[in-house]
Amino acid sequence: MKKITILLFILSIFTISCKQEIKETQPNVNGYFSKSEDSIQNGGIKVIPITTPKGTFNVWTKRIGNNPKIKVLLLNGGPGATHEYFECFENFLPAESIEFIYYDQLGCGNSDNPNDTIIWDLSRYVEEVEQVRKALKLDNSNFYLLGHSWGGILAMEYALKYQDNMKGMIISNMMSSCPEYDKYANEVLAKQMSPEVLTELMEIEANNDFSNPRYMELLLPNFYEKHILRFSAKDWPEPVNRSFAKMNQSLYVTMQGPSEFGIAGKLENWDRTEDLKKINIPTLVIGATHDTMDPKFMEKMSTILPNGSFLLCSKGSHMAFYDDQETYFKGLISFLKK
Repeated sequence: MKKITILLFILSIFTISCKQEIKETQPNVNGYFSKSEDSIQNGGIKVIPITTPKGTFNVWTKRIGNNPKIKVLLLNGGPGATHEYFECFENFLPAESIEFIYYDQLGCGNSDNPNDTIIWDLSRYVEEVEQVRKALKLDNSNFYLLGHSWGGILAMEYALKYQDNMKGMIISNMMSSCPEYDKYANEVLAKQMSPEVLTELMEIEANNDFSNPRYMELLLPNFYEKHILRFSAKDWPEPVNRSFAKMNQSLYVTMQGPSEFGIAGKLENWDRTEDLKKINIPTLVIGATHDTMDPKFMEKMSTILPNGSFLLCSKGSHMAFYDDQETYFKGLISFLKK
């Protein structure tokens, strides 16, 4: 009888310990979904006035969840796409109580579109992000920037000026050098196409005939489905199609240029590789084997960054958060919760 009593006591201690451990590791659901301080609840949306050289315009943001220690501001790519292609994050980050914030940059999605190419400028976008940060009351105890593609350029540029306001950064699928990106596109990716397809594409580009439907007919199966998102285009996720359908072509062409092989717009000579050593905050660089960006170059970036790390999505492409979700989100969540 005495042995049974001791055994029951041990089991009760073990059970209490397990319950405490489960309680400690489970997300604080009530806190994560707590209401905002606003008198009227509007789904976490905050419209922020942005001061620019051409006047004041509004940008749209939407907060998902609440975590005082981890707040991730998402910077979409393009330039000129929208926050919508990030919607898959909703299936991964809330379960880990990670707060994230959708944000349509000026000229994109739900934000104002000044339709003025003077405003399509990298340094001005840096100041826009800083105004958004202040309005959302983000600081170096909680503020992470995740920049994807063009958003990665914006994140790096922002960090070089304002890293004291940041807790960490994620550079997703973007190289720190546009000339090196251009070189990789032309010397590696283009040569993976059949000679016939490449010849026809180059003829269209040489004639500056980018509106020719044949251009996209060739790009979709031979480039997009191999390096942008590795599904058949007819199976691309709805948020991706919705975002791409709203692409601001003026912003895209001004910054990137009309060609899909490299870069020819305002960003043509942008290169911050040598300056990465000045960014001291924890930084995760995410690359993918089949990306439009050189994964080896992105791995090198992580070694230049004083507090850098690298995640390779071996099954993924430029939008690895769709075509290699398990690797992408496991690595991202691990980084954010360190």
